[in-house]
Amino acid sequence: MAGKIRVVVAKPGLDGHDRGAKIIARALRDAGMEVIYTGLHQTPEQIVETVIQEDADAVGISILSGAHMTLVPRIVELLREQGADDVVVLVGGTIPTDDVTALKEQGVAEVFTPGAPTSDIVEYLQSRVPV
Repeated sequence: MAGKIRVVVAKPGLDGHDRGAKIIARALRDAGMEVIYTGLHQTPEQIVETVIQEDADAVGISILSGAHMTLVPRIVELLREQGADDVVVLVGGTIPTDDVTALKEQGVAEVFTPGAPTSDIVEYLQSRVPV
């Protein structure tokens, strides 16, 4: 779909809570973006495969399980291996402040913690992804 930002919203690992991810997916869709939601319990490999297959501009990783320092760097690494290092990687969830810096150093573009307005996420993507 030309002219639309394509975003994969993903839930890696064993985290079974997806209400926030669905709220974000709906907000992005309502802002005119094409959203592909992967569903629960995705491996990093499955998430990256979806990003590649859908030719996504961005991937939003929703994680509340505490495994963000293991799963997110693996997703970033796999994106690089697949030549998709231009994909904007966003992380949302309960991420400690110290880990935000570490994630950004590893290639995450931005981290949104609980309570972040959906409009901030929409605006961030619109400012980072050329249409």
